[in-house]
Amino acid sequence: MAAFLTASGYICESALDFHSALQKIEVYEYDCIILDLMLPGGSGLELLKHLKQNNKTDGVIIISAKDSLHDKIEGLQMGADDYLTKPFHLSELSVRVASIIRRKQFNGKSVITLGDIVIDTVAQTVQIKGTMLELTQKEYQLLLFFVINKNRVISKSAIAEHLWGDDMDMASNFDFIYAHIKNLRKKITVAGGEDPIKSLYGVGYKLQSS
Repeated sequence: MAAFLTASGYICESALDFHSALQKIEVYEYDCIILDLMLPGGSGLELLKHLKQNNKTDGVIIISAKDSLHDKIEGLQMGADDYLTKPFHLSELSVRVASIIRRKQFNGKSVITLGDIVIDTVAQTVQIKGTMLELTQKEYQLLLFFVINKNRVISKSAIAEHLWGDDMDMASNFDFIYAHIKNLRKKITVAGGEDPIKSLYGVGYKLQSS
């Protein structure tokens, strides 16, 4: 699942047991959590309960080999967003992940317009005044992250965590973030758009939108 979703453009982290999963959800926030009910060391439903008790807004898809109506109802009543019974096609999982992210972040819309920028989250394309931008996967994810957090100040560490997950701990500095933002700005302006990303020295960045 992680390999398939990574190839689809998502940043994925894996937890192989209950306790490592608990540590991750206490430290990080995720767009979507794919939660197995049967985990070494504990139950997936206990993790879901922990999320809701701590008012976490991460999307949750429960997966389970048990074709049990009771488990499905209990998970959904506890606040899960969706439920899949094994076996299932990975393409179906990807569609459901995308649907949850759209519903939680973009009110269910698949096409987002911000000034001159038009983003199709299904096709993962970006247009400026009818011109298609050729963005790398990281540049696309970076732009989407800015749009999600428009008019908010975003620190470099938050950007690094979003784009690289746990691998951000291996970075000695944030020069790579500056390079990605510089390239994204250049592609937007070359296509005739107005650069909406503002640098706040010593603080981070903000995408300004009226």
